[in-house]
Formats: sequence, structure tokens, C-alpha cells
Amino acid sequence: MDWSLLGCGRSGHATYAPAEAELRARLGVSTAGGPAWQCLRCGTFVPGEPTGSGPAAAAPDVRRDKDLRGALILRIFAIERFLRALVFGVLAYGVWQYKYSRLTIEQAFERKLPIVRTLFRQLGFNINHSKLVGLIQRAFTLSPRVLSYLAIGLAAYVVIELIEGVGLWLGKRWGEYFAMVATSIFLPYEIYDMTTKITVTRVAFFLVNLALVVYLVITRRLFGVRGGKSAYEARLKGESILQAAVAAVAAERAAAGLVPDGPVLDEPVLDGPGQDEPAASRSVPDGRDQHGLTAHGSALDGPGQDEPAEPAGPGASR
Repeated sequence: MDWSLLGCGRSGHATYAPAEAELRARLGVSTAGGPAWQCLRCGTFVPGEPTGSGPAAAAPDVRRDKDLRGALILRIFAIERFLRALVFGVLAYGVWQYKYSRLTIEQAFERKLPIVRTLFRQLGFNINHSKLVGLIQRAFTLSPRVLSYLAIGLAAYVVIELIEGVGLWLGKRWGEYFAMVATSIFLPYEIYDMTTKITVTRVAFFLVNLALVVYLVITRRLFGVRGGKSAYEARLKGESILQAAVAAVAAERAAAGLVPDGPVLDEPVLDGPGQDEPAASRSVPDGRDQHGLTAHGSALDGPGQDEPAEPAGPGASR
């Protein structure tokens, strides 16, 4: 699956017209229908005006390929975090409300329990051995202070899950670190919980949390793993279409002896007619290309090259 094309199909192409002339020549072409600009996400040349323009350093960071797939996976984890926050938020609210109306709930439960017990007995079930009924009856014995601590603990867990979800959904580096650390803290308890009794729910929660921690550490290179943040950013730059164009232009300049080899281009296009057209479609007088070379590939002369040369012919001074 081409994740870049999928991203463009969902949110549109991301074209950009750099202010640097040589970059404009690489990212923009002239067609019969007008100028076309290369999409920084999928690499397709899209006819029409670019969606953005300005210096290359100000170009937006466009996710491509594996980074798009990784963002989708993180959003799936974020949705799971939001669902957890919703469930535990309801529990926290219920515990807090139960603290103030425990007697009323307990009386209603004891009043309805015989009816429910008779109904289930007729269906062939004995709820006297039900764990849910046992938990409810045990909750009636808790003090208001314990219930307050329980509600506060559940609310704190909800806040943690919300922060994790927001950070993962936005794909922020701090969110990845927060989610990894917060999830790792609960792993030892989940392992201990499974030593007492293994259930499908406990195993599912443990596997989801473990998968998130491993995925974040390995693919996002957290805590220096696989080269850390510098290696992660270098991989993103290596996949960037704009950075590839910058590197190619810098290599051409170095080969022509114009400027030292380097990835930074800081020479914006001068204002003038045809500014909104791709650099490749603008003509250069005297047979020179956009690098200042002649048609034969030789560099122009040094100082004084802007003075007109004397016409050759009989009587011309040598």
C-alpha cells in the first residue's frame, strides 16, 4: 500500500514553491496547461498554483510513507486510551456519587435482590455465588474516606489516559515519551495481577500496553534506541522530497565550483516578472542556464564579466 498516495487522497496534495530559484526549477515544471508543482508527500506533479510558498526553510513538514503509517498506528492507540478514559471516568463519577447516596443505593439493592435472585433461580442461575453481587455487597462496607480516595485515584488515571491519548493523536514527541513512561509504570502491576488469576481482559490489557511500549521505543527511537532522536530525524529528512532537492542542488553547485557543498540554500529569487512561474520555464539570456553556466558548461569569467565584450572582427584589438 502506498501510504503517501493514501494520505494525499484523504487530505489533498501538499505542493510548495520555494523562494530559491534552483529549488523552484526542480519542484516546478511548465506544462501545456500551465505550471505544475511536485507534491511533497506523494511526489506527483500537480497542475495549478502551489498550496504554499516561501523560503525552503519555512516549508511545512510533510509526513510520508512509513511516517504516515506510524501516525495511523499511534492514533489507534490514542483511541484506545480515550475509551479507557471514558470508562474509568464513568466509574469515578459513580463512586463519587455513591459516597453521598450509599444508604439509599444499599436499601434499594437489598430490596430488589430477592426479586432478582428469584428471577435468576427460575432461569437456572444461582446469583448467591455471583462475583458481581459479592463486589457490590463489599462496596457497601467501605468507608466514605476510602471511597473518596478510590474516586480520586480513578480520576487521576483518567487524566493520565487523556494526556496519553492527546499526545499520541497529535504525534508529538513529548506525547510518545509520556505514553511510554506512563504505560511502563503499570506493566509490573499487570504482571502481578495475572499471577493471581489469568483472565481474557487482563491478558488483553497487558498485551496492548506492552505492544505500545515496544512500538514506541523501537519505531520512535526513544531514550537513544537505534540512534535516538537524531537518527529518527535523519530518517525523516532522508525521505523528504524537499530535502532531496536541496541536497541535489547543493551537489550541483559544489560540482560547478559555485559555492561550498552544503544543504542550505539562502539565495531567494529576486522580485520581477514571472515570479509565480516555475524557474524551469523562465528563459535565461545569452544562452546561460540558471547556474550561471554557458551552453558549453563553462563558468562565466570573474570580475568585470558584466562589461560588454568588444565585438570580434577586422580591426578589433587583440
